[in-house]
Amino acid sequence: MIYLLLLILSFTLTYFIKNYAIKKSLVDIPNDRSSHSVPIPHGGGVAISISWFIGLNYLYFMGDIPSALYMALMVGIVIAIVSYIDDLVELSPKLRLLTQSFVAFMGLYFLDGFNELDIFFFTVHNQVFTNIFAFFMIIWFINLYNFLDGIDGYAGSEALFLALAAFLLFGDNIFLVLGVSVLGFLLWNWHKAKIFMGDVGSTLLGYNIAIFTIYYSNQESSNFWIWIILFGIFWFDATLTLFRRYKNAEKLSQAHKKHAYQRLHQSGWSHSDVVIASIKLNILLFLIVYFFSSILIAFLTSLIVLYVSIIYIDKQKGFN
Repeated sequence: MIYLLLLILSFTLTYFIKNYAIKKSLVDIPNDRSSHSVPIPHGGGVAISISWFIGLNYLYFMGDIPSALYMALMVGIVIAIVSYIDDLVELSPKLRLLTQSFVAFMGLYFLDGFNELDIFFFTVHNQVFTNIFAFFMIIWFINLYNFLDGIDGYAGSEALFLALAAFLLFGDNIFLVLGVSVLGFLLWNWHKAKIFMGDVGSTLLGYNIAIFTIYYSNQESSNFWIWIILFGIFWFDATLTLFRRYKNAEKLSQAHKKHAYQRLHQSGWSHSDVVIASIKLNILLFLIVYFFSSILIAFLTSLIVLYVSIIYIDKQKGFN
């Protein structure tokens, strides 16, 4: 019953936030980087956040979530609030980075750090290295999720996929809470989008995924690669795009339209076409994780799949 209530809450809140944003002219104005052509209200991520934190607290008081994971995820309130303010008034990059650094530190604190990093042929136990790695990974996940929130349903469908995949693999009810919190918003975001989630939603989702990656890796070191594979579409695209821009001596802080989903849209794919393709690719990644007994082979196979996808995209026409 709680999951149905959270779904209804997320759906209803998104509706009221949409109307409020329109009334107060809190809309996303299209620019050169945008993949939409008309102003769209933003802030739908508030509905995701409220539903998520209510569900999170419900699980905690029912004794259905470990306190360490609960506390680490509750730190996400900070990034959600600051990101919503940023949606409204555009905060300085330094303040955003400071906030991201703070939540990364606090998340690691409540999880008692990142225990070890299994790199297939050897394992890194040095706590200084593993925690520095985890610190920057959290910041990177927060930002890359924000980078890839650009077309109808893309960021929301990715979060919904991760929630469903993680529930099937790990069986924890927290993923049902995440799934229904996102789904209520996604029904308004795709297709066509009547509201965007904004930074308040994308940064929180990126933070949550990083925390899940660290927490479940601490339970079993191979779980790190399971999360990396499942999150492959987003981190592979964001990381490869950043590397390519660096290699081309581009100003990395400058807005661009070179992510894979943006390039497909420029080549003539509709928002819906891109999202459906990403869902199919995500299902393939899940099947790789589910059926491959060797996590190394699964990871290498996923890299091949992701790289072949990028090669296909590179051959499309009409890029800016």
